[in-house]
Amino acid sequence: MSNTEVRTRDTKTPATTQATPDTRVLVPRVDVIEDDAGITLLADVPGVPKDQLELRVEGDTLTFEGTITPLTPGQLEPVYAEVRVPRYRRAFTLSRELDASQITANLKDGVLNLRIPKQPHAQPRRIEIRAS
Repeated sequence: MSNTEVRTRDTKTPATTQATPDTRVLVPRVDVIEDDAGITLLADVPGVPKDQLELRVEGDTLTFEGTITPLTPGQLEPVYAEVRVPRYRRAFTLSRELDASQITANLKDGVLNLRIPKQPHAQPRRIEIRAS
């Protein structure tokens, strides 16, 4: 990243974190892409429907959480499940150069796309040169 920073609060390498059995969560993988106008976060949250996804900003912290809805037909129960923790959570500290009030979110095919624009003063601008 160049001048604008997004720092993760979840610094553990494994795909899950564990504090107590009730607070275990999956830490989704996130791609962070910066351009002149802002930052795009792409988070993998497969199995989370839109109505089970929560996105919030408190102070300079951006947090998203989602509950996985397993797709099991009828009265069937899984014999084996690779994902046993039903919740995703990830938190980021946002730079003051980012405009948290203008965040947009889109969920498609298990990927959460967050767009965080830069504050106007942090965006590059072109200076006109006049000839005299």
